[in-house]
Amino acid sequence: MAIEQVFIQHDRPLGVDEVLAYGRKLVKSLNQATVYRNLNLLVQDGWLKRLTHTSLGTLYERTGKNHHHHFHCRTCNRAFELPGCALRKKNIAPDGFVVEDHEVFLFGVCPSCEK
Repeated sequence: MAIEQVFIQHDRPLGVDEVLAYGRKLVKSLNQATVYRNLNLLVQDGWLKRLTHTSLGTLYERTGKNHHHHFHCRTCNRAFELPGCALRKKNIAPDGFVVEDHEVFLFGVCPSCEK
């Protein structure tokens, strides 16, 4: 339940280390093995989904949200959700390619770090 609470409180994609750090604020004895085990269970149950990022590795976010993209702040090294989608599935691939899904990560500096 503490891990679920972490994702409710921090409504953005989180890596294992972030889940562990935030989770330890709720349950001091939380360890990495418990986090991995429960993240896998929450993915199997459909409560979380996995994202793969080129430099952050595996991230997790809650399911059931509208389609959206992500932003990686290179200063604080956190990932954020960006609402909506600027891509149109019919126009993003050459003729003959069938687009079934896509994932977009933008890179830069978040508003907190920009200050």
